[in-house]
Amino acid sequence: QVQLVESGGGLVQAGGSLRVSCAASGGTFSTYAMGWFRQRPGLEREFVAASSASAVSTAYRESVKGRFTISRDNAKNTVYLQMNSLRPEDTAVYYCAARTTPRLGVPSFPYEFDYWGRGTEVTVSS
Repeated sequence: QVQLVESGGGLVQAGGSLRVSCAASGGTFSTYAMGWFRQRPGLEREFVAASSASAVSTAYRESVKGRFTISRDNAKNTVYLQMNSLRPEDTAVYYCAARTTPRLGVPSFPYEFDYWGRGTEVTVSS
């Protein structure tokens, strides 16, 4: 029903910047809360950032606060994650996710999201 496709991953040097994107199709994007998660091999998937449908509310994991910014363009059915001051520990596959059922607040746990993209790989060299 809902398809999410990430893009924009790549190799960057520590201290550099990168913006990953997630294009959504199907359903009504403007009503979905959207989130970003990341995962490294052998490690658990962890929350990175999320945005309410209106983008009025956002949430970030502590380690990315002040460095990452989630934004969305509902007209383009796209959510972005701008990553600045990248660190080697930011290296991971980044996934976007959608919560299609209206709820209060901003979701931050994997189980709260209904649809997932396949991910885009971000590598930060040390």
